[in-house]
Amino acid sequence: MSIDISPRVLRYFLAVADELHFGRAAARLYISQPSLSHQIRKLEETLGTPLFVRSSRRVQLTAAGRTLAQEAPAALTALERAVELTRRAGSGRTATIRLGYSPIASFGTLTALLAAIAEDHPGLTVDARELFSAEIPERLHAGDLDLGLALSPPTPDGVAVELVRAERVAAIVGVGHRLAAAAEIPLADLRDETLLLFPRHLAPAYYDGIVAACRQAGFTPRLCVFDEPPVSAMLSRLAAGREVGLAPASFTEHAAKAGTGVTHRDVVAPSIPAEFSVLWPTTERSPVIADVVATIRRHAARHGWLDGGPGPGPAIT
Repeated sequence: MSIDISPRVLRYFLAVADELHFGRAAARLYISQPSLSHQIRKLEETLGTPLFVRSSRRVQLTAAGRTLAQEAPAALTALERAVELTRRAGSGRTATIRLGYSPIASFGTLTALLAAIAEDHPGLTVDARELFSAEIPERLHAGDLDLGLALSPPTPDGVAVELVRAERVAAIVGVGHRLAAAAEIPLADLRDETLLLFPRHLAPAYYDGIVAACRQAGFTPRLCVFDEPPVSAMLSRLAAGREVGLAPASFTEHAAKAGTGVTHRDVVAPSIPAEFSVLWPTTERSPVIADVVATIRRHAARHGWLDGGPGPGPAIT
């Protein structure tokens, strides 16, 4: 059986429970005492149990009244929060955004953007979820995410993509590797090395760009595909082995500074581009998404992430 009790009546009850005096509670609520007494009686009839023991001298809570006094505040808080979140979502001021990011963005790029978002939008919660770049557009299209941060992502219909960081690919090797002593590494010097990469389907454009650059340098790379590991596992393998990892320079620099037993070196002749993009569904007209994308644009411009790259991308309307 459903029971229809309004938040207003619960507030009336809590005022009486707090004061244990109908006159003082009525004054606190700015209503007449007869009206308050009537509302409490209706509440007791609805619940089918008395909530107060009344006498000419005092008012006391019954066992049922004490239970309601304990449970009602949490119920009211939950209801008020639900109403506020609904209003925020309806007006585009949602309190939480779901951000999918590529694991390779977790060093340098993601941390900087989260800090910028927190500074510009202190009331906003970012629910960050680690996904591979190829997954992010489809998850946005399906409505599972609000924003994405991906490495050279595909661009299906219904998803907007804007470049936010254009950089180069660098080599990451164990500190004992023969190439660790080089100031920089010509790409042709990787001819006889095994390159450790994630599977192509996780970031096809990025993977294909590396293979094409190696062929331009005159060789077909020997690849070792490391199936869907956490980034920490890849770094541990590079630190302990003889393979060479290739990753965006922002990632390799932060990984080396983290004391993981690896170092990084620029790859030249030719250099290989790496591009991080922010993505959002074109069906989403939320002002908060537009505001967050604007924050990301400002941060990218302020820190030179797009030096030599294209200007601002499509507007969110």
